[in-house]
Amino acid sequence: MLHQGVIERYRRYLPVTGKTCVITLNEGSTPLVRAYNLSAAIHPRIDVYLKYEGLNPTGSFKDRGMTMAITKAVEDGFKAVICASTGNTSASAAAYAARAKIRCAVLIPEGKIALGKLSQAMIHGARVIQVKGNFDDALNLVRTIAETNPIALVNSVNPFRIEGQKTGAFEIVDDFEGVAPDCHVLPVGNAGNITAYWKGYKEYYSVGKVKNLPRMIGFQAAGAAPIVLGHVVENPQTYATAIRIGNPASWKTAVEARDESGGLIGMVTDHEIGIGYKMLAATEGIFAEPASAATVAGLLKLAENGYFDALEPVAGDKIRIVCILTGHGLKDPDSAIKAAEQPITVEAEEDAVLDAIGIGEPVGV
Repeated sequence: MLHQGVIERYRRYLPVTGKTCVITLNEGSTPLVRAYNLSAAIHPRIDVYLKYEGLNPTGSFKDRGMTMAITKAVEDGFKAVICASTGNTSASAAAYAARAKIRCAVLIPEGKIALGKLSQAMIHGARVIQVKGNFDDALNLVRTIAETNPIALVNSVNPFRIEGQKTGAFEIVDDFEGVAPDCHVLPVGNAGNITAYWKGYKEYYSVGKVKNLPRMIGFQAAGAAPIVLGHVVENPQTYATAIRIGNPASWKTAVEARDESGGLIGMVTDHEIGIGYKMLAATEGIFAEPASAATVAGLLKLAENGYFDALEPVAGDKIRIVCILTGHGLKDPDSAIKAAEQPITVEAEEDAVLDAIGIGEPVGV
């Protein structure tokens, strides 16, 4: 069967009609990978599943929302779109705009975007403009521009972005055959994703497609944790560029998701994110961008603090947890190179290679 994008798959739950011309790259239907090794390493009572959103067409979860945002922009007659971005949004917007044959402009913070993401926006033909400021400055600019010019804003403040992103929750419930996880864990930057997933779970619950709702658990980087700190962070700092945001556009709805679900939003340091980043790749063979590893870092912190000791699972004998891995590791190869063991150079001789591997003699001898 030919794979469908999220709009066709979940059309009945989305604001489209039979006349809507859907702009899609066949996004969605990303794998839900059971993380046996990671679960065992973190806590004996948890069963972790990884929703690998890095396998969307442009390598991040943004494609779910962008298919809706670009589809509705075209339906409304726009010939151009604009966004502010720390990287993933720009890549997605540029790709879907190219697919729709409309113009795309992206504003990025100067010198603070992973090159893997910037290269995508550039190759798809977007007009990339670097702003001498941070993401929040860029977002303020594009909001003003979109209000006074015939150009559609496709950041997560666009409600159609949230509509598309909520389909991730539908997929998780469908994969679990009508049961939501006990805990849903994800990184929090601009906070659109935690908002969208909670919306999706609630909508499925309201129509009887799922019998329970998860605790929504988010993690911000300690240097960019406005929701945790309770105030705007004027100069956010973290190497996890996707969540380097000091004033989230979806702050209010993220807090609502946290409170309504009985969950929490915490913060993890760059050092803790780095540990999670390497742990994810080394234990499960999954390469995700640093921001994604905030989920693993957060789980480690919760386990250390005894969070899972008192929780009771909805089904089975273990607490089922879904972690959203928001983007592919190739989005930010520089971080991977810095975190990994560097290549070893030896002579082109068998003994030298075996010594470098750590094997004293050939296997079987």
